[in-house]
This record gives sequence, C-alpha cells and structure tokens, in this order.
Amino acid sequence: MSFSDGASKSSSKSSTKPTYSRFTQQELPACKPILTPALVMTTFIMIGITFIPIGLSHLSASENVPKKMKQPIFVYYQLDQFYQNHRRYVKSQNDEQYRDPSASAKTTNCEPEAQLSEGQPIVPCGLIAWSLFNDTYTLSRNDVALPINKKGIAWESDRTHKFGSNVYAKNFQNRSLIGGGKLIDNIPLNQQEDLLVWMRTAALPNFRKLYGRIETDLEVNEIIKVVIQNNYNTYSFNGKKKLVISTTTWIGGKNDFLGMVYIIVGGVCLLIALVFITVYLIKPRPLGDPSYLSWNKNPASVQ
Repeated sequence: MSFSDGASKSSSKSSTKPTYSRFTQQELPACKPILTPALVMTTFIMIGITFIPIGLSHLSASENVPKKMKQPIFVYYQLDQFYQNHRRYVKSQNDEQYRDPSASAKTTNCEPEAQLSEGQPIVPCGLIAWSLFNDTYTLSRNDVALPINKKGIAWESDRTHKFGSNVYAKNFQNRSLIGGGKLIDNIPLNQQEDLLVWMRTAALPNFRKLYGRIETDLEVNEIIKVVIQNNYNTYSFNGKKKLVISTTTWIGGKNDFLGMVYIIVGGVCLLIALVFITVYLIKPRPLGDPSYLSWNKNPASVQ
C-alpha cells in the first residue's frame, strides 16, 4: 500500500510542466536578415556616398581661408616629438598630494622628482609637473598690446577636484637641474591653470595645449606681432615648438584628421562595392543553391 502511494506521488511530480511562455520557448518574433549580394553592395555604396560629402564638408570648414576671426580666439602652443604618454612619465605623479595639504609628504611614484637631497618633499612632485612648459607669448596689433586671458583654460574638474584650493607649491624647481617653468608659492595649485593644462597629458607625441584666449575680434589681413620668450628646451630631443592662433567652427578647432577619415572610409566602401559588383557580374552565384554546400561539393567525404 505504501509502495503504491509513493509511486503515485512520484508520478504526479514528474508530470508537472512549467508554465508556457513564448520567451522561454524562443517563439518571440525576431529579425533574421538575409545578406543578399544586392543588399551588401547597396549598403557599401550608401556608406560611401554619405561619408565622402561629410568628409569634404569637414575639410572645407577646417581649411585656412582669410576671414574675420571672431572672439574668443584661442592661443595654443604645440609641441612635436614630445612623448607625454611614456609609461614612466605618466606614472610620475601623486594625485593625493595635489589635492590634500596634509599629504604633502606623500611622494610615492614621483621619482626622480620626489624630494630634495635633504629629504624635503617637492610639491607638486613628479616629472610631469617638473617639465612644465614655460615659453611666453606677447601679442600686439598696431603697436597696441593684445591681451591674452589665461583664466578658465583648464578643465573645471581639475580646478575643483584634482588640485586642492589650499595646496601650495613648495621646493619646486629648487634642484640643480631645472626642467621647465616655475610656480608662484603663494597661489594655490588649482589657480595656476598653466600647470593644470600641462598636467593633463597628451596621448600622441604631437599635441596642442591651450595657452589662453584673445577676447577681441581680429579683422581680415590684420598684422599681429608676436614676441616669443624662448625658454623651453626642445633641442635636446629634436622636438619642435609652434604657436597656433585659431577659432572654432561647427566641428571644433582646425583639424583635418576627421575629414580625412570620413573620406578614406567612404572611398574604401565604394571600392569594396565596385569589387563586389565586378565579381557578381563576372561570376554570379545563385542565391540558395545547395550545390555550393561543402558536403555537396565533396560527397565522398560525407560518411
């Protein structure tokens, strides 16, 4: 009797079925596109004829043509062959020291610019700060000085979070070997924006960094006199320095790279489409022909 009861209970449990769902049974509608030759060729052609005009418009907007420069006009310094992305260079800093006045003695990762020979910490420590760019530019128009506003050139997050408002430079550039610019001891680090701009390292060896803004319009064919104080040593690594004065357009500052990428991608897509069309016309292949299946090509290999 007990055996029959157990069997009936086991039978009732095994017959329990899960609740039916189209999701669990994989019966939901799905898009299953078939990549026909016409669809593939049309896709590449559409990409090509879309990207090439976009690239040409980018190049046109970025091209240097004489026209009135409306303020704000951005002044950049450009360095070539300066590898700010070098692993040891990028690691040579201590973010905690830069934002917390009580952490001034923390110079971890800052070697070789961590401490003086007497053991006193350098603030800000590290190779990035030590190599601060220090060329200066003076601009004039018709023998009248053209002011350059150097406020607000750094990222807001750097001024408010990365660098402290009560952290001051100490023992900076006090060793025998001077790397670059000096800092003002009685101004907090987050207000010395040249340092903040320089500390945000560049990914490529040729880069521009913002020096300041001209907040007045410049007319066509105006002559701007630039006096450069050449302090920064780029000769030791065969580098180059450039001064760039530029405005922004609807694509940002002057940069031909994005336009060239659009044109190259569009051209490659049109070339691929042309190759596909040529192959399809010379040796067409019927869609869904089972004779092209591998086991139909070599029936002897099928067991």
